[in-house]
Amino acid sequence: MINVVVIDDSAFMRKAISTMLEKDPGIKVVATARDGEEGLKKIRTHNPDVVTLDIEMPKMDGLTALRHIMMEMPRPVIMVSSLTTEGAESTLKAMDLGAVDFIPKQLSKVSLDIIKIETDLISKVKIVARRKMRPVPRMRPAARRAPVAAPRLRAGRPKRDIVMIGVSTGGPPAVQKILSSLPKDFPAGIVIAQHMPKAFTGPFANRLNSVSQISVKEAETGDRLLPGHAFVAPGGSHLMIDQKISRIELIVTPEPKEALYKPSANVLATSVANAVGRRALGVILTGMGNDGRDGIRDLKNKGGRAIAQSDSSCVVYGMPKAIVDDGLADEIVDIDDMAEAIIKNLYL
Repeated sequence: MINVVVIDDSAFMRKAISTMLEKDPGIKVVATARDGEEGLKKIRTHNPDVVTLDIEMPKMDGLTALRHIMMEMPRPVIMVSSLTTEGAESTLKAMDLGAVDFIPKQLSKVSLDIIKIETDLISKVKIVARRKMRPVPRMRPAARRAPVAAPRLRAGRPKRDIVMIGVSTGGPPAVQKILSSLPKDFPAGIVIAQHMPKAFTGPFANRLNSVSQISVKEAETGDRLLPGHAFVAPGGSHLMIDQKISRIELIVTPEPKEALYKPSANVLATSVANAVGRRALGVILTGMGNDGRDGIRDLKNKGGRAIAQSDSSCVVYGMPKAIVDDGLADEIVDIDDMAEAIIKNLYL
């Protein structure tokens, strides 16, 4: 049985989340709380496996409560987030502080979205409950970090000049750790498919840009992919690349509409494979499910290389496990060593 404490100042949200979770016979909501202060007491009393935590609350807000949880009694915390720019920025800060994932707060409208939210919430709680959590320090800005020194070949140019990153649950801190460690003269362009709502990807890209020496922005159709530049796929759309005669351009598209995730790591990886083949390096980071596996297979078939994040450093070892189990990973790397591994693999 997975025990959960639900913390939210809205009585409706406390009831809605509790009702959704307890539809699964393996989950029990052992307590609810109306603010962070009461929530900490309930966590100390009931020692739950997972906590759901609102951000905006009276007395003690969610970010303050999260800091206490991660310092005193680390455990998986799922944030309840508004799908707004302000909600996105607060949620990204929460993930820096140690939250593992988030669910949208807009549950009041009657639609099929409610069923999807319910399914996602139950799935997330059951998966993250298995993970042992440790206190998570805040990410430091790139300016305070020593950038990774790029290895050099005798020819002086890398064999690969495109890096494709696919990532989901637990991804924002992982991607931030990588990009903030890359040197300003990083010799490849980067495209990123992070499973994230539309309102979140712009603030996420801006946050990455503020802590990185390379340039980072949310992708738009027509953007040119250049060395030292990274692009985040917009939520709700797919990102593809198009190799022109003398340049690579980005395409943001709703197709394929039937894809389970938007953006999809599979769609991006397959596009990269078809456009540049052996010039590409695929990187699959923390996340549930197997998105990216089929695309990485396409990339490997065209002569590209692939790296998977290690089980021990993932929040959820799903997406990396899928490519490891299929024998598609050339290397399995801890997140702390990922930036250096990416640079090394550009030259292999």
